[in-house]
Amino acid sequence: MTQTLTTPADVSTTNLTAFQKEVLFAVAQLEASEQDSYGLGIKRALEDRLQKNVNHGQLYPNLDELVEVGLLEKSSLDQRTNKYLLTDAGKQLLKEYRQFVDDIVADL
Repeated sequence: MTQTLTTPADVSTTNLTAFQKEVLFAVAQLEASEQDSYGLGIKRALEDRLQKNVNHGQLYPNLDELVEVGLLEKSSLDQRTNKYLLTDAGKQLLKEYRQFVDDIVADL
């Protein structure tokens, strides 16, 4: 993200990078399928969707930033593994983005 964002109210999809949006989509997909959304699971979901390797140096700083701005919640799955879940603000942001895309596509 190019600007400093401190709360979910400061964040819109225009503030997020394409990769950060993909991370949110991956977490949402894992949650919807009732799979644990931990780092490696998110990485695999991203690699499947993007058809390219995702390295830890790209993934984890983005997860941390999404947690910091309140779009994801981070908790411990075990001593070595963190689980990431969409917050209400993260879910709302994705719903608003979906509506934006739906409105554009409807006119095609």
